[in-house]
Amino acid sequence: MGFMDPGNVVWFEIATADGAAVREFYGSLLGWTFAVDPDSSVDGSTYTRITAPGMPFPMGAIHERAGSAEEAMNVSIVSADVAADQARLEELGAKVIVPTTAVCDVTVFARLADPRGNVFSLFQNGESPKRLKEFAESCQAQMTEVAMMPKPGAYAWFEIGTADAEATRAFWTAAFGWRVEFDESAGGKPYSNVFTGNQWPSGGVYDLGTGGVDYLMPDFLVLDVPAVTANAVELGATVEFGPDTNPDGLLYSRLIDPRGNRFGLFSIPTTHPTGTGA
Repeated sequence: MGFMDPGNVVWFEIATADGAAVREFYGSLLGWTFAVDPDSSVDGSTYTRITAPGMPFPMGAIHERAGSAEEAMNVSIVSADVAADQARLEELGAKVIVPTTAVCDVTVFARLADPRGNVFSLFQNGESPKRLKEFAESCQAQMTEVAMMPKPGAYAWFEIGTADAEATRAFWTAAFGWRVEFDESAGGKPYSNVFTGNQWPSGGVYDLGTGGVDYLMPDFLVLDVPAVTANAVELGATVEFGPDTNPDGLLYSRLIDPRGNRFGLFSIPTTHPTGTGA
């Protein structure tokens, strides 16, 4: 299965009415840089691409619309046919938030929520062969860099937290053929790895039990989880969980940014083949 095949999570987006506040928080916290994409900034919206320090291509974007009531952060999943996938996922219980929409000839996207209320996007590249080639090359290079030589600030994982693990696994398996397997390295925590079609997992499912609040969030690599978590709090975020550690040395925390968006921080164990000594 190729990196850009349907079902892979390769991007994230932040929808906001205040792009400056988002840029200030994440730029200060994770060192992100930003560049407006004029081709995708249409209909009163500004689409700003996000690049992590030392990475060659963007990994996500800020979708800013002044006066919008929407504040959200969601992962984006590759689709071969957004309209067809939207209809199929509705039959599986998903709710449409933004129906299939074409943005000039750049992209086609839809925003949905799974049956547990977790928001995600579908996207396919538009009719422009140049943009299709550019995006495929940028995503491939971005994730190759993450896999081979992780850099702080980069998007490198996604996590689904759920109060109904069985229903969550059933939906995502039916939706995209994802494989969900219990993570033996998590020290007994109710955590499973998600394989979206590649050899290695690219996300996880955390069984929160019946008292948990469902979420679907991106996770960002850092070198020092406690220090970055403390810095996030100073910048206005709140800690929802952690910092915590696994027996293999992986450290992670889950936070809510000043705009109400949930995100994760993690560091790779030094015993991992791509460990950074965090």
